Amino acid sequence: MTFLAKMKQSFGSFFAFFGDSWSELKKVKWPKRKELISYTVVVIVTVLLIAVYFWALDIGISQLVDLVI
Repeated sequence: MTFLAKMKQSFGSFFAFFGDSWSELKKVKWPKRKELISYTVVVIVTVLLIAVYFWALDIGISQLVDLVI
């Protein structure tokens, strides 16, 4: 296979990939605005709770290390 034929085949599959991706994106059921807001709130609250947990754990371990030293 010549170089130009390989290039044509590569770019053909490159554009086919984006065409297939676009058709798959059309099949996706995107969330409504209300659902998106509620999902976002759940994620933010979860991240905040985990951050507070690790902050408290860090403070506790630091206090324990200070007592040992």
